[in-house]
Amino acid sequence: MANQEAEYLTLLEVAERYRTTESVIRYWRHVGYGPKGLVVGRRVLYPISEIHKFDRSLAEQLAAG
Repeated sequence: MANQEAEYLTLLEVAERYRTTESVIRYWRHVGYGPKGLVVGRRVLYPISEIHKFDRSLAEQLAAG
């Protein structure tokens, strides 16, 4: 069985991935932009599948011009 921890990214890991700050990722979440996160207790975790979905939408936006 795969390590479930590896299937999710933390807020810090998402910020590092997009080369921005944690506060920007929090703002994105507030305004409904960016990858969808899951609230687990007091933490927000981001499923890798949602990260890939967001990456695809960014690529499509760039391709469309």
